[in-house]
Amino acid sequence: MNYHYTESGLDHIWLEDGFTLENHPNYGELVSIWNVRGLHLAIGQWLIGQPRGLTGAEFRFLRTEMDLSQRVLGELLGVTDQAIAKWEKARQKPVTNKAAERLLRVCYSNTVGGSGEFATILDRITKLDAEMAEIELHLEKSAEGGWAKAA
Repeated sequence: MNYHYTESGLDHIWLEDGFTLENHPNYGELVSIWNVRGLHLAIGQWLIGQPRGLTGAEFRFLRTEMDLSQRVLGELLGVTDQAIAKWEKARQKPVTNKAAERLLRVCYSNTVGGSGEFATILDRITKLDAEMAEIELHLEKSAEGGWAKAA
């Protein structure tokens, strides 16, 4: 007996074992799944290894597995949270921004792989982008006849 595991938010995951089904008189069919964390890790690893583009539902699965909001992931990927929401809402359609989709795969791989160095680097880049957006350079003539940063 197979179990269609839709609780992941994905429509194409089937469990062949590692679960039990029970009929409860008040609640109907109940399912118990062994090692859900390990199951989600296996799903995530399978997704990032696929040679095709990720669908919106798969993109959302990876984002939620990393425990990131749409806003935070958008900052990491250099897009708006509305863009993330749009991609995820189109559940069965491929994500249109291939660079963001590939970077999500790398982020997920690093997150589950452990060191956290990549996340630290992305955080620094995001902060630098924010700082650079606020910088304006004001110049004035210098006493030596050249240019200098204005006070």
